[in-house]
Amino acid sequence: MQRFAISGFLILSLVAVSACGGGGARNTTNMSTATTGQELTDLKAALDAGAISQSEYEKKRKEILKKKV
Repeated sequence: MQRFAISGFLILSLVAVSACGGGGARNTTNMSTATTGQELTDLKAALDAGAISQSEYEKKRKEILKKKV
């Protein structure tokens, strides 16, 4: 009888622990270690290499400058 009680307790404990999954909430944190100057330098290099268009360059440049203010 004690064996069943222990087994039941273990099963209930596992169910309780598995139900604490956080509800599928996702927390994300974006960190940037590049300086504004480095980001702008990299962006200009991408433009010069032909990886992005002039309009893409201008748009991203404005975003970089805006977020750093």
